[in-house]
Amino acid sequence: MRRTEKVLQLRGLPGRPVRVVREHYLRPDVPCGSALCRAACPRDGKLLSDDVTHYVVPDWKVVQDFLEILEFPELRGIVFMQTACQALQHQRGRRQYNKLRNLLRDARRDCIKFFNEFQELSYLPRERGESVETWQTRSIYNAAVWYYNHFGGQMPIVMVTDDEDSIQQLGSETEGVYLISFKNYLDNFWPDLKAAHELFDSILQSQRERESESQENHGKEYPEHVPLETLEAGIKSRRYIQGVLSVNKHRAQVEAFVRLQGASNKEKDLKTDILIYGTKARNRAIHGDVVAVELLPQSEWKGRIAALCENETEEKTSGEAHSEPMPTGRVVGIIQKNWRDYVVTFPSKEESQSRGKNAQKVLVTPWDYRIPKIRISTHQAEALQDFRVVVRIDSWESNSMYPNGHFVRVLGRIGDLEGEIQTILVENSISVSPFSEAQMGEMPVVNPEKPWKVTPEEELKRVDLRDSHLVFSIDPKGCEDVDDVLSIAMLPSGNLELGVHIADVTHFVAAGSYTDMEARARATTYYLADRRYDMLPAILSANLCSLLGSVDRYAVSVMWELEKTSYEIKKVRYKRTIIRSSYKLVYEAAQALLDGDLTAAADIPELKELDENTRKQKLDELVWAIGKLTDIARHVRAKRDSCGALELEGVEVQVQLDDKKNINDLVPRQPLEVHETVAECMILANHWVAKKIWESFPHQALLRQHPPPRQEFFSELRECANAKGFSIDTRSNKSLAESLDRAVDLSDPLVNKLLRSMATQAMSNAAYFSTGSCPEEEFLHYGLALDKYTHFTSPIRRYADIVVHRLLLAATSKEDKAGPRETLFGNKELEELSRHINNRNRAAQHAQKQSTELFQCMYFKDKDADRDESCTADGIIYSVRTNGVLVFVPRYGIKGAAYLKNKEGLVLSRCSTGKCEWKPGSLQRSSSRITSTPTTGDSVTLNLFDHLTVQISVQSLRCHADTIRLQITSCKPYKTSALELAQSSHICKTNLVREVTKTVEEAQLAYDRAKTKVIDEEYEEYRQTKGASLYQLLEEIKDLALLDVSADCGA
Repeated sequence: MRRTEKVLQLRGLPGRPVRVVREHYLRPDVPCGSALCRAACPRDGKLLSDDVTHYVVPDWKVVQDFLEILEFPELRGIVFMQTACQALQHQRGRRQYNKLRNLLRDARRDCIKFFNEFQELSYLPRERGESVETWQTRSIYNAAVWYYNHFGGQMPIVMVTDDEDSIQQLGSETEGVYLISFKNYLDNFWPDLKAAHELFDSILQSQRERESESQENHGKEYPEHVPLETLEAGIKSRRYIQGVLSVNKHRAQVEAFVRLQGASNKEKDLKTDILIYGTKARNRAIHGDVVAVELLPQSEWKGRIAALCENETEEKTSGEAHSEPMPTGRVVGIIQKNWRDYVVTFPSKEESQSRGKNAQKVLVTPWDYRIPKIRISTHQAEALQDFRVVVRIDSWESNSMYPNGHFVRVLGRIGDLEGEIQTILVENSISVSPFSEAQMGEMPVVNPEKPWKVTPEEELKRVDLRDSHLVFSIDPKGCEDVDDVLSIAMLPSGNLELGVHIADVTHFVAAGSYTDMEARARATTYYLADRRYDMLPAILSANLCSLLGSVDRYAVSVMWELEKTSYEIKKVRYKRTIIRSSYKLVYEAAQALLDGDLTAAADIPELKELDENTRKQKLDELVWAIGKLTDIARHVRAKRDSCGALELEGVEVQVQLDDKKNINDLVPRQPLEVHETVAECMILANHWVAKKIWESFPHQALLRQHPPPRQEFFSELRECANAKGFSIDTRSNKSLAESLDRAVDLSDPLVNKLLRSMATQAMSNAAYFSTGSCPEEEFLHYGLALDKYTHFTSPIRRYADIVVHRLLLAATSKEDKAGPRETLFGNKELEELSRHINNRNRAAQHAQKQSTELFQCMYFKDKDADRDESCTADGIIYSVRTNGVLVFVPRYGIKGAAYLKNKEGLVLSRCSTGKCEWKPGSLQRSSSRITSTPTTGDSVTLNLFDHLTVQISVQSLRCHADTIRLQITSCKPYKTSALELAQSSHICKTNLVREVTKTVEEAQLAYDRAKTKVIDEEYEEYRQTKGASLYQLLEEIKDLALLDVSADCGA
């Protein structure tokens, strides 16, 4: 190793240049990273293939300008020099650099990074007076020459650069190393790669337009951004406030909010987010950017707009839901741009004709309302009018009203199902490419001639439960990726053994393998209304790791010994096991057996082939097991209820499709008690595993925290409850639970359901974190009221669970701890991984919600709203605004706006037939009531929680997603359908069972505590300090990701 010095010219805080001299070490053994190497270089990690015609080395400027072309999988054998990578990081920022890092990590892409500045023979020091740009190009060329010589001339090297002087000077200097422009490279080597040529032209045109604009237009549309150094100093001095810009999609031109970040906000005593009013105050920041904000004087503060606008539905929004003035500011600088791919639509023919001169410049409209129009340059505008198209933003100069971007690719026709699904995926940055050959090559070979079997080696390592335990799963219909199974058995001592058995995915997915890297990148399985995109290859997710009935499988098991009557936990053990699930039950069948309906046994395949006696015996065992599991779940739940358990509400709509994917119906998923039985067991396992991994790895365990909600988010809940005469105390989750339990309208069970739904909307999102990144008092999960919680029970569809499995197995291993620890993430890596998984989980939730809304619109789109009875339904008002109301339609699980004043200024009036019509008039609104007073005819008064009749139709939008529209047709409730009666009856029955069980269990607990006169150990286990409470979420509340139990795996 040779020591030298490297001189860096850096910029200090005041903006002055600073000369820094650093030690720089050179080595002769830096690996080349190629399979072609014959020089004994280390072959660790990813290798360039040796079956290409040439290796290509892009110059630093090519990497900066054309990285998205270099991402094309057709381009192989790419060597990214360290010099080019560092130039990209310093000049284009973290986001662009992360794209390059992800490309280099991707096992499917034939490219590597070569550390040319540490290789003794390829390093080139910068000459005195030489510009950085010239040195970077020379350094990369010198490394390309070293590469060619290192392979003994066996592989031609093509360096692509747009520096004409370098091409002239160096082009013929070394035989076998060719310098050509990037355009010539595409023309000569990839003439048929049409998409790359189109993208190149689009990027080039965008660059020319930016240069032309900066020369021609010197007028400023926006103020210049404050330099980054000044921003950082301003944030430290509390002059500026840092946060993430969040645009209100319903009022994108007017309202945006900055969600606070950093310590500077605490000193300013800000209890709400900051309103950014108008696009000028946004100062070219785009939704999702990290910005610095300067507060305006309090006299200039504004409030939220209280009127309904187009396409408004219930969403968790920043600030309060009324129009009181709130902190208002303006963006002074952008700390981090979080730009992504955007789906857009080109102007229609009519709009195109009015564009005027220079028709090459086109303003395209993004699918996402929160994104401003983007100016791109293209000759294909007319041909692309009927398509959804992907574009990227390049820049947004202060003299331009709109950002500049370029065309990337076509997704599909507007309105076509596949095109709309692809739009949802791109908008949520979801990549679902097929699994690569390298990943599939790691999978076990399974076929009829060679079926998979348990190996003798694994039999020696694992506890065999196949013949000793009754194991079964309870899942939604059609579920293929069965993560978890349950068992309950009577021990010789008379005590019970409860078991939660989870698929042992880590046995098949080795840490650092290609499959592991892909699963880490995806982070989760993506469930849409009509399909799913798996995190793992189907051979694992639907076969070897799916705990199907009557087949042997590897599992990781948590087993508790419970006292036979009180169900107190005596001890717990964690084991790698071999299991054989006896039954693959669906929720409906399990609930029927729990209710004593033995006719449901006819729907259980595993019982059909048995003789009558055996069948009865097996059925009795199964009914006992389901009943005993439910008893245990009720007991644990009752303990949590006694500590203030909070039960929230959510709506999940099932889209019923036929074989041709035509929509038959939209049905809200109904809650069953057996859902809670399974969920309670999963929560128990997750909690105990969280404790175990934290005890063993206190600074590098992956847990899940749920911070307490902000009190201002409860304002609408409190107002709505007051309108019905209920008082909601939100100071703690215990007081909130008690308040919600009391807020029951005996004449309308939907009132309590809606109040709980509002409480759900007020909650913060749960998130993964590394235990080394925050103090222990911040570990708590507010929603579940547990001091420590994680996700262990769904490793087939969540990468977080795979990480937790590895931690648990390392914690319980009898071998030397140094072995397992080597495969575990450190705190810093785990924190970065947590951010990535949290981001992907949010994307999955948004995509699922948007796909459900897409199918809801498809269901109603072809129906005649005036004639089709299914388009008319009962609705209940849950929010009152200045020009209308927000309505929940239980039949379809739809929430939307219903106007009392239309665009023409007419108001709703009741005619003699009881129907509603539009007439001139005025509106008067209070917090819980709105009255429409027409100049002629009867007035209409609507109160919170009133039932009314709405007509459902679809508003077709060319540039955005179609939306549901609700029109009030009568102020009277609509006739209740048989389905809704059944749902209401089921809600009442479930509540009755819960209430009776709760009373019995609480009485038992009171007796136990009086007898012992101390808080028992299990109560302490579930206790949370300072008025904590617990709640059990229904499995359908995926939107908040508070509880991701395996029951969610349905289509």
